[in-house]
Amino acid sequence: MATIRYAAGSEVAQYDLGPGETVLDCLLRNQIPVSYSCRSGVCQSCMVKGSGGAIPERAQAGLKDTLRAQGYFLACRCEPLGDLTVSQGADLRVAARITRIEELGSNVLRVGLVTDAPFEYRAGQYITLFRPDGLARSYSLASVPTENETGELELHVRLIPGGAMSEWLSREAHPGASVAIQGPSGNCFYLPGQPDEPLLLAGTGTGLAPLYGIARDALRHGHRGPVLLFHGALDPGGLYLQQELLGMDALHPNFTYVRSVLRSPEQKGGGLEVGPLDACVLAHLPKLDGWKAYLCGDPAIVNLLRKKIFLAGAASRSIYADAFLPSAPAPALPVASVGA
Repeated sequence: MATIRYAAGSEVAQYDLGPGETVLDCLLRNQIPVSYSCRSGVCQSCMVKGSGGAIPERAQAGLKDTLRAQGYFLACRCEPLGDLTVSQGADLRVAARITRIEELGSNVLRVGLVTDAPFEYRAGQYITLFRPDGLARSYSLASVPTENETGELELHVRLIPGGAMSEWLSREAHPGASVAIQGPSGNCFYLPGQPDEPLLLAGTGTGLAPLYGIARDALRHGHRGPVLLFHGALDPGGLYLQQELLGMDALHPNFTYVRSVLRSPEQKGGGLEVGPLDACVLAHLPKLDGWKAYLCGDPAIVNLLRKKIFLAGAASRSIYADAFLPSAPAPALPVASVGA
């Protein structure tokens, strides 16, 4: 049976791993306040540092080479075969403060952040946001690095009833509040070099956030090929940033903004299309040979779009996707990161 030695400062506690138990499970079972969110290896908020033992390759999949070399791994994906010493990766976090909290729609907040130290990222990547008590959630970046002099990061946060982070941001947080961030992560971003390549961007809900950033980044780099952005929602109330995107549509001849809803509005028209997002995309673009696609939002819709876009001719290597995974259910333990 493997043993986990958890180092917190000068103190070291020792815990036995149960059969099939991950490092994250073991720490949570022993009421260690380690941050986590998705518990599936995507958000990377449970990243910790290991030493004194072998780290399974699976636990480091998707991490930068520099992090792997330092012994960082994802606790939720680590089932060590032998003893391992673990410590929190707090040195990866960057101090930040909230600059603004605004309503973008009936259930979406725009949250602005500035960091105390320079923070490099690409539009469309995601970060992990840490509340002062350690609760962590991952959000895509809607901002573009060169867009403003302050370096403000922009997040779009969906308000979830009972959601620990979203309700805190909505009811308690305020401009000037201290937080921390970690990242960036993700490969869903624009790469200059092929300015005539056609780009498809499609997403639902706050999956618009990274797509909004990617589109602006591409246009700022002088992208000449067509850029089509599809945003889907259950009903018109789920659409947001419409005026900004319509303005981009009017300003840039190669940019097209398409809105679709599942529920037909009482008064049809107004530029809205009715039907599933995948059907809307393929009605406009039945043949996708040579297109690059960026897909974000609900996992089921992202997976469906990925399949249909591939069947319509897009190469698998040209499809970039970030599905928004829900936060994992919290165990009945007083841990640092719980709830939605």
